[in-house]
Amino acid sequence: MSVVLVADEQALAETCAAVAAAERVALDTEFHNERSYAARLMVVQLVAGERVFIVDALRLRDLRALAEALSGTTVVGHALQSDLKIFAERYGILPAAAFDTQLAAAFCGYGLSISLADVVHAVTGVRLRKTQTVSDWSARPLTPAQIEYLVDDVRHLFAVADELRARLQRSGRFEWFAEEAKPLVDPMSYRSDPERLYLRIPGAMRMNRRELGILRELAQLRDTLARERDIPLKFVIPDDVMAGLVALRPKSRDDLAQLRRLDAGARKTYGERIVEAVARGVALDDDQLPVKPARPPGAERDAVVACLSVLVNAIAGDNELPAALLAPRAALERVARELPASAQGVAQALDATPWRAALVAEPLHALLSGQIALTVDGAQRGNPRVRQVPSAPSRPGGVSP
Repeated sequence: MSVVLVADEQALAETCAAVAAAERVALDTEFHNERSYAARLMVVQLVAGERVFIVDALRLRDLRALAEALSGTTVVGHALQSDLKIFAERYGILPAAAFDTQLAAAFCGYGLSISLADVVHAVTGVRLRKTQTVSDWSARPLTPAQIEYLVDDVRHLFAVADELRARLQRSGRFEWFAEEAKPLVDPMSYRSDPERLYLRIPGAMRMNRRELGILRELAQLRDTLARERDIPLKFVIPDDVMAGLVALRPKSRDDLAQLRRLDAGARKTYGERIVEAVARGVALDDDQLPVKPARPPGAERDAVVACLSVLVNAIAGDNELPAALLAPRAALERVARELPASAQGVAQALDATPWRAALVAEPLHALLSGQIALTVDGAQRGNPRVRQVPSAPSRPGGVSP
């Protein structure tokens, strides 16, 4: 493959033409996000036809034309969500379809978080030299070692995708994979709910509804300020200060001096807006206050979640799938709280796609309703496996034999 360095408008136009003409395009990005609200794009690597394009995103700030070219094709990449999120947030444009080799590998029994280097070696036998993993991608010019690394990140993606696709089709799991890949090219997948920002702040679970109302107003203000300045949320107001503001309920900018971790610069720059946000939260009518979130399960419910997790892990093992791909813990906690009365109710509580529901909804309902029990087989032979067995009938008084 020939390598094309793209650092001016003419080269970008030629790149976009090649991308638009390609049936599929390999894609990867390099970005920094340590000191900004949104990821700062540094480099975009693409394979279209027989060429690798290395797009310098620092010299070419506006890549809308590239996003538009990608919108008509299928992108192939590894762990694509973070790459596509940049295009979704910057331009609101996403490819027509996506083949994520990390997701495909999970359905092929490689685990949920296999690295690109490992999947390339497992599928093609090629060992990538990942020497630039922590490279400073804002430095220019790019070094020969950096360019080699960038090329390696995309040059094997088609071969890996083709082999994984063939395996998925042979195993009858391609439709499962395709179902899970759809959100990658759905713009709604990348839109955060501003109403939920406050729930990510430590201490929210212990607050009453009035306090949550104040916290919600502060969280929305902090998000707005961070966006305006393109800095991380914690650089605006640290999480612990957010909780302190809820407890303090300042009525003037001077009151903010009581919070030592809110520096003088922050108090001067947006102190008035903080006070106004607190006042809005205090003034909310009761019916406008957030609903208090459900607490994590107590000891008994936690035991139920543990049992459900054991069953999901057993089903995942039987199908050579990662358990988290079937049902993450948060979904099992919902099931334990809601205790659905049917397999369909379990599927709804899990928010399960059809293939997931087919694998786990009925067994989980059977376990919850006492129709089955779990046992360990083969421990004496050194090959323990969790099995589902019919539940023994209860003795009078509810005591099982």
